[in-house]
Amino acid sequence: MGLGRAYSVALVGLNGYIVEVEADIGQTLPAFVILGLPDASLNEAKERIRSAAQNSGIPLSRRKITANLIPASLPKRGSGFDLAITMSVLRAANDIKSTERTVFISELGLDGRLRPVRGILPAVMAAVQAGYPDIVVAQANAAEAGLVPGARVRGYRTLARLAFDYGADPQELALDFEPEDEEPCDPEDAARPVPDMSDVSGQGDARRALEVAAAGAHHLLLTGPPGAGKTMLAERLPGLLPDLGDTEAMEVTAIHSLCSLPSASVQLVRRPPFENPHHSATSAAIIGGGSGLPRPGAASRAHRGVLFLDEAPEYERRVLDALRQPLESGELVIHRSAGTAAYPARFQLVLASNPCPCGKASGKGLDCTCTPMMRRRYVARMSGPLLDRVDIQLEVERVSLAEFGQSGGEEDTRTIAARVEAARNRQSERLLPFGMETNSQVPGRVLRGILRLPAPTTRILDHSLERGVLTARGYDRVLRLAWTLADLGERGSPDSNDIGQALALRQAATSAAA
Repeated sequence: MGLGRAYSVALVGLNGYIVEVEADIGQTLPAFVILGLPDASLNEAKERIRSAAQNSGIPLSRRKITANLIPASLPKRGSGFDLAITMSVLRAANDIKSTERTVFISELGLDGRLRPVRGILPAVMAAVQAGYPDIVVAQANAAEAGLVPGARVRGYRTLARLAFDYGADPQELALDFEPEDEEPCDPEDAARPVPDMSDVSGQGDARRALEVAAAGAHHLLLTGPPGAGKTMLAERLPGLLPDLGDTEAMEVTAIHSLCSLPSASVQLVRRPPFENPHHSATSAAIIGGGSGLPRPGAASRAHRGVLFLDEAPEYERRVLDALRQPLESGELVIHRSAGTAAYPARFQLVLASNPCPCGKASGKGLDCTCTPMMRRRYVARMSGPLLDRVDIQLEVERVSLAEFGQSGGEEDTRTIAARVEAARNRQSERLLPFGMETNSQVPGRVLRGILRLPAPTTRILDHSLERGVLTARGYDRVLRLAWTLADLGERGSPDSNDIGQALALRQAATSAAA
């Protein structure tokens, strides 16, 4: 009897930490103790491990077993430590060969089969970065783990087969047990019809605003009566965005791996995600949180994609205001008593709102039954600091009969997406020395420094700032919009016309609401 050792990974948010699992078999009465801040699901591993080992033909020692998870100060949760604890105990009993420098991540079933777990992709990424490229996972997680460059992944279906490969006595092992293949869930990126812009009748201004938002990764507010096409437009924004690069795809896939069901088949996500939570969603559902260590919400699942909040004034105000942090920093840091988790959240926010509670205050508003106070209270549910961070604020008018009757005359998504991609390429080339990719990321010091425009060009913008129509943040956001308009127009820098259009895009809904 000696000391056994194996390795696993503990996830705190998307950050993974190598956990050294030590096992010692004592000379006292039978017991099984797990040390190192385990949660309830990890404490239950003792019964799962005993049954799995017994049914695999390698029963655990009848003496006292102590498993220690190092570092002891790091909270550990979930069933993914089952396999690492089992292998360390078997090594301590000299039932298998050395497990040094190998990371084991899997849940165990009572029959000895290896079960998939959530968060395999970020866990394997953390292990490889820490210098542990040899990974053992459940067969159902092997394809996902194999997405990580540099990882040497082996997938197993049963504990008996794994123990055999590590030198266990084959005469005792239940090697004849072969579980049925689990049917993988369809991946989220499975082929599904992409909504096309050609389905949108009329709405020339809104279509242009959507193209500008896609080209510069700008946030967007659409205000208009019910049935004007706000939701229809928002659902078509992801189709205008370019495919994700390798680094971005790994970031998005890691988040989806952490959020998906353990049995789900996770593939590398190449298309920008689209999240559309209901207005009754809680703060934890949208921002992230929950009991124990915080989990990602819709804002993080929309990373590198679109977060669409339909009927935005119906959301709780504190939920909307909580989005102000990621809109500025592109990251959500969630603090709980059990720990702090940081999740990436660089998304495009699209808000849709009616002009008033009854929705009939657009245009002349003759059919509106709302009082002026009701309208002001309704719009005020979206706070000024939040709206100040939204670059494009557009009023969407009702579609006329003439526009509604047209068919086949509008540009499709592929045509607009080609212009968007060309504009993005111009941005990335210009912003490469600053380490940025899109105009929405350019800070004010760069806009008013190296990329400063001539005074005659920004005269109308300076005048708006002087009169208090714009805040300093709004001034910078109009400049970013102007640069995007210039990129779409294949111009080297914005002119006064671009400044005027950008100012109109930002103030259209605001002036209409006023």
